[in-house]
Amino acid sequence: MDPEATSVYLDYFYATSKNPDLEDTHSHVPYTAVFLPVFYTAVFLTGVLGNLVLMSALHFKQGSRRLIDIFIINLAVSDFIFLITLPLWVDKEASLGLWRTGAFLCKGSSYMISVNMHCSVFLLTCMSVDRYLAIVCPAMSRKFRRRDCAYGVCASVWFTSCLLGLPTLLSRELTLIDDKPYCAEKRATSMKLTWALVALIFTFFVPLVSIVTCYCCITRRLCAHYQHSGKHNRKLRKSIKIIFIVVAAFVFSWLPFNTFKLLAIVSGLQQEVYFSSAFLQLGMEVSGPLAFANSCVNPFIYYIFDSYIRRAIVRCLCPCVKNYDFGSSTETSDSHLTKALSNFIHVEDFARRRKRSVSL
Repeated sequence: MDPEATSVYLDYFYATSKNPDLEDTHSHVPYTAVFLPVFYTAVFLTGVLGNLVLMSALHFKQGSRRLIDIFIINLAVSDFIFLITLPLWVDKEASLGLWRTGAFLCKGSSYMISVNMHCSVFLLTCMSVDRYLAIVCPAMSRKFRRRDCAYGVCASVWFTSCLLGLPTLLSRELTLIDDKPYCAEKRATSMKLTWALVALIFTFFVPLVSIVTCYCCITRRLCAHYQHSGKHNRKLRKSIKIIFIVVAAFVFSWLPFNTFKLLAIVSGLQQEVYFSSAFLQLGMEVSGPLAFANSCVNPFIYYIFDSYIRRAIVRCLCPCVKNYDFGSSTETSDSHLTKALSNFIHVEDFARRRKRSVSL
């Protein structure tokens, strides 16, 4: 595959170059010029409103704030900043790929997409590790699961994400093709493709494996707890359900896009046509909107599945409602979770030591 053709697949949307192999995919005018602008407009309106309400509800709520809320607020901020750039992409799709808002916004909006993707996957990884520590290692988690540590981790995530987005900022440019402006990637070199491959593996697939590993360990621990106690603890189940659903939504949104991106990079490095340009192009056209839509779904997931956040949102939107009293319970689900699992582990360790002493 020609490096020039491969470069279009490092884009966050489908290609804008006039590569002959891609001409057929640009014939889907109803999809690109009608469906996508409407779809992105809906994502923009619902996402901006949903994340704004979520941030306000958690920031101004009364009573103690859960540790996990620090990560949720940062995730909402990341999605919100990205979503305010979405009207630029609506204009791009409505004009059949033409970029009419200048070189600065071409680079800036592309940079925000990259930062949002990295920030989201890192924050979700941190949330999964937090659940892992609370459930699998509750005794040790007291040393690390503190507010100052959470704020420090979030600051590090933002700093790292901004650094990892710099290659996108530098490689994006406003290109004139037949006197028409397009926001596209520069020509891909072997070094650039190698860096893109390494970055993709360590910023998406490695965190994804870490998230899956954490939840496998959590599931194993909870199954052991349920088997030992003889009953299912409702608070234990609900404590991880919301993060699991958010992670599943992220995987569903970003995994297809990054899979097609991985295939394109590998094909470019091998200089062989493992997958046709039309196939990769079609994959980008379908998976791109899924990736963009992820930024608007999280507030609705939290509202539907997390009663704690639902009460905060209702109280924020309707301050006169008195039925949602945050001061009635000072113990959060995190503290309940840590205490319950600590007791379970103490009992388990005691039984193990007793069995070992008997055998000796």
